[in-house]
Amino acid sequence: MANMLKMERIHVIRELYDKGWTQRRIARELGIHRQTIRRYLSIGRGRDDPKCTIPPPGSGLGSGSKCTISTAGILKPGRPSQCEPWRQQITGWHEKGLSAQRIYQDLCSEVGFAGSYESVKRFLRRLRRADPRRFERVECSPGEEVQVDFGTGGWIVGEKGRRRRTHVFRMVLSSSRKGYSEAVFRQDTETFLRCLENAFRYFGGTPRTVVLDNLKAAIPRADWYDPDVHPKLQDFARYYHMVILPTKPYHPHHKGKVERGIGYVKDNALKGRTFTSLAQLNAHLLYWEEHVADRRIHGTTRQQVATLFEQQERPVLHPLPPMPFPSCQEGKRSVHRDGFVEVQKAYYEAPVEYVGRILLVRWDSRTVRLFNHRMEEVAVHARVEPGQFSYRTPGSRGRVFDVQQNSRWLVKEAQSIGYWTGLWAEGVILERGQQGLRTLMGLRQLTRKHTARLIDQACERALTYGTFRLRDVRRLAENPPPDQPQEFEFMTEHPLIRGMDIYQAAAHTERTP
Repeated sequence: MANMLKMERIHVIRELYDKGWTQRRIARELGIHRQTIRRYLSIGRGRDDPKCTIPPPGSGLGSGSKCTISTAGILKPGRPSQCEPWRQQITGWHEKGLSAQRIYQDLCSEVGFAGSYESVKRFLRRLRRADPRRFERVECSPGEEVQVDFGTGGWIVGEKGRRRRTHVFRMVLSSSRKGYSEAVFRQDTETFLRCLENAFRYFGGTPRTVVLDNLKAAIPRADWYDPDVHPKLQDFARYYHMVILPTKPYHPHHKGKVERGIGYVKDNALKGRTFTSLAQLNAHLLYWEEHVADRRIHGTTRQQVATLFEQQERPVLHPLPPMPFPSCQEGKRSVHRDGFVEVQKAYYEAPVEYVGRILLVRWDSRTVRLFNHRMEEVAVHARVEPGQFSYRTPGSRGRVFDVQQNSRWLVKEAQSIGYWTGLWAEGVILERGQQGLRTLMGLRQLTRKHTARLIDQACERALTYGTFRLRDVRRLAENPPPDQPQEFEFMTEHPLIRGMDIYQAAAHTERTP
């Protein structure tokens, strides 16, 4: 920045110069740089002065005199620009909105320009300085407009010293300059909608229009005349009775109020501060809004922000709906072989007939819904934390291995085969413990090859032998004992069979004294 002298010093310089002092002598006596003295002497001379370095009007910048513009905006002697011969052509391209790179490329290809790209940029800066554009100030009535933008937020420093940069969401009501700030890690559509809703809940109402930048989360394709607004943002605007108005690309002055607000948050609330968590950062922003930003006297309105908001803007905001916006995310998910789909690192069970197929999943902060290709709802789950499983049957634990529960179930299955089979299964658990579970599983598989009666007889014989190994029951079932006749024929005559009279005589002899 050029040195700015007080008026008395400027008068002294001019008086000494008028008395015939040289610029070198004035600089030595006053302790001021000679270029500074030369600059103030040039400003003080009339345009008819032959020593004046400022060209008269109509002479053209750099035309007819070797002058250039210093960083302070004052003309000083120098060589003319290499772009000067093509001034009119460059001016026309600049008015059409062509960039400096495009103008440089066209100069090289069309007129054989031999200068550098930096010379073109310097020439364009002179054109802008010589002919600054005027922007109209736009003021809105209370409740009419709100402006939204994202900026670089504060640092989050974890326990191990890991630093993570955040984004700060900023919303400013155009009339009262009442603001809302929130720090986030992402700038996706869901985060953007949540920030908008939090801001409206903070204000206690909604404005009629929302002016926002062309961020991809809201405007997939930027176009001043026919922009593409994200479908969810359109639903959000209809739900809150608002109109979305994107700004023109590369025209930040279309939302100048929030542009300055972003800088205000960064310089006043966040600069030089670090935080341990996102919650701590947002708590600090909320405190700063209420105790610093709201209590300031705004430089344009010349009124306190909080007072102006409460008196003029809050009463005319559109009332909020009773429920938050029912926003949901959706995506296609493949049903894994275990019958679950993954949604944000959590797992939700689908019907078994959809294993290996693709389902459409819609989820919000509370529920997860699964749809087939005909958009028929096939399952509904409550949201669970990452790493957890949600089952279709309430209270189900899935395939969690429980020794006691599984042993009771296997013994019960064995009892359904037969009485002796149930006794043998209980003996297996008592004899072998947890290792016997697989033995009972193999016992159930025997029902595919042998009848229940044959297995029960084999278990009865195994109990007789005192064995509790499945191979023994399997061998006994494969080699059953021969069938015995149900009725026996008794012999009435045989050499070894004596008659009843012989036994009667023997009994009579024993009783005789």
